[in-house]
Amino acid sequence: MITMTTSHVRSSTEMQPPRFRFNRPMLALSSLFFLWGFITVLNDLLIPQLKVYFQLSYTESMLIQFCFFMAYFVMSMPSSWLLRYMGYKGSMQIGLLICACGCFLFYPAAELHQYPIFLGALFVLASGIALMQVCANPYMAACGDPTQAASRLTFAAACNSLGTTLGPQFGALLMLSIAAGFGNLGAHVPYLILGGLVLLVAVLFHCIELPELKSITASATDTSITSVLSIPHVGLGVLGIFCYVGAEVSIGSFLISYFALPALGGLSEHTSAQLLSFYWGGALIGRCLGAYLMRFIPAQIVLRICSLLATTLLVISMQSQGWWAVGSLLLVGLCNAIMFPTIFTMAIFGLKERTRQASGLLCTAIVGGAIIPVIQGGLADTWGIQSSFVVPMGCYVYIVLYATIIQKLHQKWQSPAVHPMATVAMKSTTGIKPENFHYS
Repeated sequence: MITMTTSHVRSSTEMQPPRFRFNRPMLALSSLFFLWGFITVLNDLLIPQLKVYFQLSYTESMLIQFCFFMAYFVMSMPSSWLLRYMGYKGSMQIGLLICACGCFLFYPAAELHQYPIFLGALFVLASGIALMQVCANPYMAACGDPTQAASRLTFAAACNSLGTTLGPQFGALLMLSIAAGFGNLGAHVPYLILGGLVLLVAVLFHCIELPELKSITASATDTSITSVLSIPHVGLGVLGIFCYVGAEVSIGSFLISYFALPALGGLSEHTSAQLLSFYWGGALIGRCLGAYLMRFIPAQIVLRICSLLATTLLVISMQSQGWWAVGSLLLVGLCNAIMFPTIFTMAIFGLKERTRQASGLLCTAIVGGAIIPVIQGGLADTWGIQSSFVVPMGCYVYIVLYATIIQKLHQKWQSPAVHPMATVAMKSTTGIKPENFHYS
């Protein structure tokens, strides 16, 4: 079980000052965040292309996101078990290799013109990313001052957003241009290029030194998934990740089709792909800003404001036409910026040896990206795309509620009367003193 402290890290740089010790691992991990963001956002371009090519309904086309994010549900907990035996570096390398295999499977899928093979390739690809996520999130949280864990994860998420901002440009250049120029499916081309890049990153990870976080033997009760999920701020945090990822993915999945509606300007697929970069670019700007602001403003306040704004912007988009509807929906990306790292950090608060299990559960909750888009797809087939955005709006409403009650959940966890070891665990393993947590 990992601990959220630098005192248990073993490396040749042990005697270096803490602020320097983790610079290299942080840079290496940041490259992973960038890479899987770059790959994941290509789904948003793949959906309209395969929808037309295979003549799919909105619900059927959302199976792309379903298969991709279902891999998180299926593989996250096995990934946490693999992490126990292979360590962080070995598990990350395995994740990269699995990811590369998924990329290369796009070639037979395109050659055979089979939609199920595309879905299978996406599942394999996402399985590798799920393993990397289970490793990278808690490792990044442990790389330095524990009180700044949310800020570090927000910085890593900014690297992820840089990937999601550049990804649509790359996809539009290759995937859409090939399809337009040659009249056939060009979906496999960017994935073959990315497969080679992922293999190169795997080689680089083999060559660099990553300090390993020391494991602590825990009792069967401590390592029980059920016992971790029963902790209020963990259980509700898992649902928070489910809602956030589901809402963010669902909005991105429908943007190109949404912007093509006559009432919104009837934008071309290529123009909509360019605008998709603004949606994910907003998250990049917000994460850079959020990493700075959360050093001074309590994280739960920032989360509450962002989720309220996202809810309001979706209402505006559903009730508007033209550029008001387009612009308000694009601005939701800015509100999404700090949500994942903030909810994740709040959910693993003070868990000591249970952190690994909690990380696996939180990554499992990314299955929201599989479920929510399919629900919205069903409503889009029935009510129309614009009205279907009520689904992600409901997700943000839940996050508002979570941000409102998280202070009481943390205070209850700190209370010796409720959990006698919580205060000791926080002081000894995270360096965080309960009295130094300030809520407003």
